[in-house]
Amino acid sequence: MAFVGPRPLSASQAQSLSQATKMRFSVRPGWFSLYALRQKTGVAHEAESEHDKEFIYNETLKGDVGLMLRYSIGSLLGGSSPLPAPDKLNFFGVEIVNTDMMEAVQWIGQQARQPQNSLVAYVNPDCLNIAYRDEDYQQILQQAERVFPDGIGIHIGCRMLGQSLRANVNCTDLFPLLCQYCVDANLTLFLLGAQPGVAEATAQNMTKRYPGLRIAGHQHGFFAPQATELVIADINASRADILIVAFGAPQQEKWLAQHRNQLQPKVLMGVGGLFDFYAERIPRAPRWMRDIGMEWIWRLMQEPKRMWRRYIIGNPLFLYRVWRQARTTR
Repeated sequence: MAFVGPRPLSASQAQSLSQATKMRFSVRPGWFSLYALRQKTGVAHEAESEHDKEFIYNETLKGDVGLMLRYSIGSLLGGSSPLPAPDKLNFFGVEIVNTDMMEAVQWIGQQARQPQNSLVAYVNPDCLNIAYRDEDYQQILQQAERVFPDGIGIHIGCRMLGQSLRANVNCTDLFPLLCQYCVDANLTLFLLGAQPGVAEATAQNMTKRYPGLRIAGHQHGFFAPQATELVIADINASRADILIVAFGAPQQEKWLAQHRNQLQPKVLMGVGGLFDFYAERIPRAPRWMRDIGMEWIWRLMQEPKRMWRRYIIGNPLFLYRVWRQARTTR
């Protein structure tokens, strides 16, 4: 064995591999694997073979001491002992579904075929801090059909409560998987929000990246309140199956809840600053930072004036509130 390499397999596991995934045998298995690292921090969204392929073809990863260091950090954040993983998690009265990325994508796709629309939300520690003091927002999250966990802070919070998070189902990683699902299932999207030109750029980039993807329409989020009825009419006229709204939390969830009965798309989903990434207005953190749950540091570096309060004050406050909840539960 090597220090770094694909996860070692038993003989029976090796024999069950398909011919396409046997490329992993071109390198020695390792004590530290890329897949195991990403599992610990909840970002191993693809099949294990995809992580193995990335390792094999990325020369910078082979024998990389950095991967061992990242594995150590991931172990600290993700924990080493197994904990129960209930189907539902609860933070401050907000129920979060504990699932993996592919199940989340499939559920959204299935809801797009239902007669009634479904409200989908994502929460990170900042969202839960807002919900802690904003009863209207908390009630909307409680009434949403699904709330997904977003960020390493939820992972740490789960461990403080004696539970395990199955995956970091953040909307930034989910969006490209959802786009591919929409291509395969012939579903359409409408993009609403962000600064003028950002939703349009996102639509252009994603249709190039996923041939066959149908984005039925797009609209920036800086429209006057009196134009709301016209915007809703455009959304409905597009006959989109899924409406993706990027106003930021909690504004997007409140807007969707307020106009839910008027909106015809079957999935209504708030996604925060998602469009900025896929319009390439703001770069995402390097993959190694995402692997160890430190993408928030990158976001702080990109926009310190806007993000410092959320992370420097908000993250410790969230963990303190989780600690208090854990004490009360015990």
